[in-house]
Amino acid sequence: MKQEKNGIWKSWNENITYKYKSLYSITSEKELQEIILKSDKVRFFGSKQSSADIASGTQTLIDISGYNKILSFNDSDCTITVQSGIILGDLLEAIEAKGWCIPCLPDINTITIGGALATGTHGTSGKLLCEYITNCTLVLADGSIKTINESEKIMDAIRVSLGVLGAISTITFKCEPLYTLHVKEFPENDSDWLPKIKERLQKHDFLRVLWLPHTDKGYVITGDKIDINTEIKEDLGPSYLKHRRTASKILYKYTHIFPWITAIANKILYKGFFSSTKEHKGSLYQATVTKSRGSTLELAEWTIGLDKFAEVFEELKTEINKWSNKSFIHIPMDIRFVYKDKSWLSYAYKQDIVTMGCVSRNAATADTYEAFKSVEKIFLKHGGKPHWAKRFTAKNAELSKVYEKWEDFKTLRQTMDPTNKFLNPYLTEIFNEKK
Repeated sequence: MKQEKNGIWKSWNENITYKYKSLYSITSEKELQEIILKSDKVRFFGSKQSSADIASGTQTLIDISGYNKILSFNDSDCTITVQSGIILGDLLEAIEAKGWCIPCLPDINTITIGGALATGTHGTSGKLLCEYITNCTLVLADGSIKTINESEKIMDAIRVSLGVLGAISTITFKCEPLYTLHVKEFPENDSDWLPKIKERLQKHDFLRVLWLPHTDKGYVITGDKIDINTEIKEDLGPSYLKHRRTASKILYKYTHIFPWITAIANKILYKGFFSSTKEHKGSLYQATVTKSRGSTLELAEWTIGLDKFAEVFEELKTEINKWSNKSFIHIPMDIRFVYKDKSWLSYAYKQDIVTMGCVSRNAATADTYEAFKSVEKIFLKHGGKPHWAKRFTAKNAELSKVYEKWEDFKTLRQTMDPTNKFLNPYLTEIFNEKK
């Protein structure tokens, strides 16, 4: 176990910084227990890729990224057990080598599993990643270990817990046989893709839409399961498509000063990078998960019931297309689909949902990005929920209205952590607890 003293913790895009007294880098569950037991206040982090102020802010911090081993496989049950600091990409490569998959994957593979689970990270056309857990262990506030099985009711609270019930230590995932997707990508007018959502969710095994604000276009991505030996004519589009991030960085460089430039930049980016069609095949991981991410991003994401999405979308589109305000949105806005579950703080509690991401390509100036405020206002108005790992300003008063089990979760949290050991200043506000 390595310890650093009196340093400064910085998030992935350096938007969040905190001083700390002690930072421990752990490699074992015993070390995790020891530090939690002796700490008055403690938070834990992995790859620091959250845009929410959730991972630090306490005098004692635990880096779990070195706690990253694969512990076991169970071939008969098709399960894998891992330590919570393992990177998603390493987990997926291991299960693909076994001929397995997890049928719904997040967009990015560099996140740690513990952080992804605690914040309700998800992909599209399936359930939250945490819904594929069959068993996990928590290190509680007193340093003891609690093992939770999927058959226990408390698992519905544990699956999305923001790290305030305990530190996720080990996780067992239920996997499925590996399959191959035939993926097609193409642009489509808003008037075409929006009314086809439910039809496409039934028709395809994978659906994602990258909406391109200020262009009246979406970029539709569908995937259908095929035999691995099926031949397709692969078309990955022009070679210059790999330079989209560089082009975005240049075009959006001064949009924090002149927001209206965004509308022009989006039209240029659509023509250059989202107007071509593509076709390819691969496993869900190979074909759909991003393998890297630029550090200049700042992210928000909101979710809404599937039946309400069209109404919310039209209202949002009308709002951001007003030149009288400054809510010009960088592209793309990532639209994904998640199926209902029973987890208390899940965005999909008891309903199928649509998630809509909002990105600022200028992380350093994100506080002045009016789009974040407009998106939050509209989604909250319709009962939407924010992604726990991304940027939002809603607190206890707003969240208690959109989460049916909010008060139940708060009661459980107070029972499991009576001294508020796992709360930082941000989470203290979220739950309206005493400092």
